Amino acid sequence: MASSTRPAARDWWAFPRRGTRRAGAVLLVVLLAVSLAPPPSPAAPYPPMVQVFVANTGGDSVTVYDTRLGEVVATVPVGDSPVGVGSVPGGEAVYVTNERAGTASVIDTRDHRVVATVPVGANPFGVAATASHAYVTNFGSDTVTVVDVHGHKPVATIPVGQFPHTPAVSPDGSRVYVSNNGAGTVSVIDTRAQEVVGTIRVGRYPAGLVVDQRGRRLYVANTGADSVTVVNLTTGRPTETVPVGEAPMGVAVTSDGEVYVTNAGSDTVSVLGGAVVSPLATVEVGARPEGVAVAPDDSFVYVTNSAADSMSVVDPLTDRLVATVPVGHQPEGVAATP
Repeated sequence: MASSTRPAARDWWAFPRRGTRRAGAVLLVVLLAVSLAPPPSPAAPYPPMVQVFVANTGGDSVTVYDTRLGEVVATVPVGDSPVGVGSVPGGEAVYVTNERAGTASVIDTRDHRVVATVPVGANPFGVAATASHAYVTNFGSDTVTVVDVHGHKPVATIPVGQFPHTPAVSPDGSRVYVSNNGAGTVSVIDTRAQEVVGTIRVGRYPAGLVVDQRGRRLYVANTGADSVTVVNLTTGRPTETVPVGEAPMGVAVTSDGEVYVTNAGSDTVSVLGGAVVSPLATVEVGARPEGVAVAPDDSFVYVTNSAADSMSVVDPLTDRLVATVPVGHQPEGVAATP
């Protein structure tokens, strides 16, 4: 872009031809400097708006953290003992399970208010969503409640294994995987038929789980075995069992396949990766880490520390802790939205 002090084009042509050689030389130097100057560097892109929603189980609220501003921007009152958080694809709404209330709160991510409260089963724990339905695991009734995300109404109840803990959706939305904490299994739900079409044996007390972005692998944290089971989703069979820290709870994965596992009993996060999955790093975080989420652009990993009332921010490029954010009381579930 031309400088505001530069004369208009017609002024250059009207420049007097009389004068000394020195004036002509100065003009030539100026013209050469302008023509040879490198183009201005493009402005750094404005960082995308990513909001992180944290369920504060002991505070009956959800903390909203704006990553662009680097600060907490809202605290949203919800139901009794919120635990799980799941974002609807596109990020327009998040669902929050209220364990003691038997409900799920729906938060509008634009104005940070509860727009609906949905009755579900007993002791709802986790929640995940496709573009059309949210799936709530009811720990106390061995079922999954299916909720229409447009009308915020329950439309189906699916029996699964004992003490269903966490759901995870496949990238194409065709399957929902549910960890059954009391059965040592994962139930596979067909989202078109809304029924269980398979069961996968994993480790003891499975909790958090996640599907990689290619839909090829399922990672399941086995809280009672201090390990992660890796499942090949093409065959539906476990391929590896990887040791991690004590009492692993939450699992998240980046777009390039690095897996982050919160170890509630050792106050660390295990980082896994590779064609043959193995430990890559261990990151020290706050007291009793439980929930974990990766930003949509892989910029940061967010970890809730339930015994420290805080959220740790980890840089996935260096696998180092870069910030600690105060949130509400006993934070557990966490989700990052675009």
